Amino acid sequence: MNALTRIWHDGRRAERIAYAVGAALFLSGTVHAIVLIATGGSWLGPLSMRKAVTFGLSFGLTLASVAWATSFLTIRLRWRNALLGAFTAASVVEVVLVSTQVWRGVPSHFNFETPFDNAVSMTLAAGGGVIILTVVGFTAAALVEPGPDAPSLRLAIRAGLVVLLIALATGAVMIGRGVVAARGGDPQLAYTTAGALKPLHAVAMHAILVLPAVAWLLQFTRWPEAHRMRVVKTAVVSDAVLTAVIGVESFTGVSPLAAPLPVIALSVLATAVLAGSGLYALSGIEPAVRFARVSDGKARGR
Repeated sequence: MNALTRIWHDGRRAERIAYAVGAALFLSGTVHAIVLIATGGSWLGPLSMRKAVTFGLSFGLTLASVAWATSFLTIRLRWRNALLGAFTAASVVEVVLVSTQVWRGVPSHFNFETPFDNAVSMTLAAGGGVIILTVVGFTAAALVEPGPDAPSLRLAIRAGLVVLLIALATGAVMIGRGVVAARGGDPQLAYTTAGALKPLHAVAMHAILVLPAVAWLLQFTRWPEAHRMRVVKTAVVSDAVLTAVIGVESFTGVSPLAAPLPVIALSVLATAVLAGSGLYALSGIEPAVRFARVSDGKARGR
C-alpha cells in the first residue's frame, strides 16, 4: 500500500492530474454501468449505454496506466507534460462526447445526420488522432532514451507502448472502415465492419498496464536482474502471442469464442502464462524491499 501511495506523492503535477482525471473517467464508466443494469437496457447496438461504460472504464484505466508507465522515462519535463497533457485532454473529450451522444439516444460514431452529430463524429476521430500522436511520441522517447535503470522495466514499458500503438492503429482502421461504409449510405455496415476489430483493440489496449506492472512488481523481489528479465520476457512473449492470435481472428472475421479449438487453446495458454508471470512476480515480493528502488528509477527523468 505504501508503494501505491508513493506513486501519487512522487508523481509530477501532470501525472497527478492524469491520475485524478483517469479516476473520474473510470467512475463515469462505473456509474453508467450501474444505470445500464438498473434500467435493464441493452448491452448491444450503437445506441446502447454500454459505449459510455466501456469508454469511461477503458480511457480511465488507460490514461492512468500511460501516466504511470511513462513516468519512468527519462525525457524532458516540458516534452513529457505536453504529451501527457494532450493525451489527458483527448481522453476527456472522447469520453464526454460518447457519453453525451448516448444520453441523446443517437450513435456517437459514423453519425452524420445533423451538423452537431457530424461535428461530434469528426471530433472523436480527431481526438483519436491526437492520442495516436502522443503515444508515438512516448514510444519514440522510450526507444531512444535510456529509460529506467532496470532493463527489465525498460523492456516492459517499451513493449507495452508498442502494443498500445497496435491497439490505437486498430482503432484507426475501425474508424476508417466505418466512415467509408457510413458515407456510402450503409451505417449498419459501418458498425458491423468496425465491430469486427473490437477484440484486438480491447486486448492490445491494456498491455501498457499489464507488462510494466509485472516488471514493477519484480523490483520488490530479491531476485537478480537477469532472473527478472527472464520473467518479463516471458510476459512480453505471451502477450505478443495473445495479441497476434486475436489480431488474426479479428481481421479474418472469426470470433475468439468461435475459433478452431487449437487456436482457442493457444489464446488460453498465452493468457495463462501472462497471468502466471504476474502471480509469480507477486510471490517473490519481499516486505523489506523498499519503494526507493523503483523511485530511484524516476529520479533521472525529473
